[in-house]
Amino acid sequence: MIGNRITHRLVDGVRVPGTWRHAFIRNGGTHFLTDLFIYADGLIDCWGLVTVEEFSDKLRSGWVATDIPDGAEASAHELARWTFSEPSTWLTPDLLLAEVRDTIDELNGRPDSTERCLAAVDVFLADRKDVPLQVLVAGPGGSTWSWPVRPVTQEVYDSAVEYFEERARWIAEQPSRVPADGPVTSFAPAVHLYHSFPREPAPDPGPLGLRHDYPAPIAVGPVTYPSAARAYWALSVADPGVREAIRTAETVAEARALAVDGPRRDGWEHARTAVMADLLRAKFDRHPALAEILLATGDATIVYDDMESGFWGDNAGRGRNWAGRLLELVRSELHARRAGLLP
Repeated sequence: MIGNRITHRLVDGVRVPGTWRHAFIRNGGTHFLTDLFIYADGLIDCWGLVTVEEFSDKLRSGWVATDIPDGAEASAHELARWTFSEPSTWLTPDLLLAEVRDTIDELNGRPDSTERCLAAVDVFLADRKDVPLQVLVAGPGGSTWSWPVRPVTQEVYDSAVEYFEERARWIAEQPSRVPADGPVTSFAPAVHLYHSFPREPAPDPGPLGLRHDYPAPIAVGPVTYPSAARAYWALSVADPGVREAIRTAETVAEARALAVDGPRRDGWEHARTAVMADLLRAKFDRHPALAEILLATGDATIVYDDMESGFWGDNAGRGRNWAGRLLELVRSELHARRAGLLP
């Protein structure tokens, strides 16, 4: 579906290619005609960036509408409004979801579902007309059914066995044939960490546990802070009294407000990314269960939302996403240590 519909969004200066199609968003009883943007990193913009799984939920709930009832109200924003009469649609939630998945494959240069199906057909047809396969079926002393008919000698049979053994070795080696610096992937499926306000640790926090403000105590020297975010805001101020008030504040929002109003350390803007990187290392060293959650994201792009900061958050492509980038850095370090590549 890409055609000439080429677009992109910027993630910290990196162009993530995308495309779009028309769709209806049902909001407040009205169907709004809009553009559905699909990006190579697996995010879809349907009035907000969502993952493929979240997009599937929006399809099932009817937020992204594929079935238009008779008499439904519609709007093209400031262009026109109308009422549907005997509407006819050919999309279903499953068809649109499959189209989106295919489009993400196309954007990444991977075969879509049609190409994979045709490749399977080619393999089947190749096997049907593969002379070595006919030789194996016929066996020594038999005859192949291709034209012209040939008798199968022991030598021909041994050659066919060798052919399939060599092909099996080649197929087995294919997954490991990658460039020296690792596999070639344009963009990994993204993990989206939405803005949240966790107050208590959860038995199974999932990606929520990766957020800086998730309650996971860490020590900075002799002082223990309730979370990486608390430690970050405390270290940002020069006044020890304000630092202690941040540590004991009831909420992260209160801690942030105290830091904003407090006297900033000299040169903090130039040091803050290094400070946060060390705090994240301390967090995941002290909390191995959270480190496993981070490692489970593989090499996915981590998109971090922060309504208060365009520096730390991606914020629909308008921010720099430093929080997500540092999580990816620490994740890489954890992988390297587990592989024995780092002390």
